[in-house]
Amino acid sequence: MDAAAVSMTNGMTVRPLRMREILSISAAFGIFQGLMPLLGYFAGSVFADYMSAIDHWIALVLLGFIGAKMLWDALRKQDEDAVCCSRLTLRILFAQAVATSIDALAVGVSFAAMKVNIWFSVSVIAATTFVCSVAAVLVGKKFGDMLNKKAEIFGGCILILIGLKIFIDGMISG
Repeated sequence: MDAAAVSMTNGMTVRPLRMREILSISAAFGIFQGLMPLLGYFAGSVFADYMSAIDHWIALVLLGFIGAKMLWDALRKQDEDAVCCSRLTLRILFAQAVATSIDALAVGVSFAAMKVNIWFSVSVIAATTFVCSVAAVLVGKKFGDMLNKKAEIFGGCILILIGLKIFIDGMISG
């Protein structure tokens, strides 16, 4: 759901939003949501225990920084027509994908303990995330068109809130 929420935010704020961007966003989230449990499965509990101790901090810093940068850019722009349109760089997309999927490392460790078919499981996770992300980007595009110039401000706030949610969940469970 975090990946879908960030995908929706990207749909609201990224312009131009062509099929290439929609597929890139969705593929990044799908790949990382599938890759992280796979890494956790093979890395074992030692690495996953360490990561679960700090994963919520990583998500908070990455999403908080990206959201704050979006807010900063939107609020400092003098030209109202330029506020809505931001470009999604590969570095930002990578940070978003890592931040929303890093907690899945622990899921991979639990998959190993349950002796599940890891290849089937990560394929389903990746495909489901991809489909949900495509839908979320398209919904976000509609909201972005409606919010127009305020989309980047709204999107930055959403990213910060998602980072805080992941952080709080990690502090409660950890």
